[in-house]
Amino acid sequence: MKMMKLWIGNIDPTATDEEIRAFLAKYTHLDVSTLTRVPGDGSRPAVLLDCPASSVTAIYEAQRRLEGMHWRSRTLVVSVL
Repeated sequence: MKMMKLWIGNIDPTATDEEIRAFLAKYTHLDVSTLTRVPGDGSRPAVLLDCPASSVTAIYEAQRRLEGMHWRSRTLVVSVL
């Protein structure tokens, strides 16, 4: 199955995977196959989501909806890869 990726940056580093999934379920209609933490120096924690390409409309809608949203005192940055 072909997958698309959604990158969400500036995630609260104390947020658990379960909290991130609950946040996504509340504000998007994404079918997230995997959620991967993006390695880095910790200054701008990020996650990479794998979603089925069949939900391309939902992926771009999620990007539009989440970009610039404030969650847990952070402003999210979102890109479709």
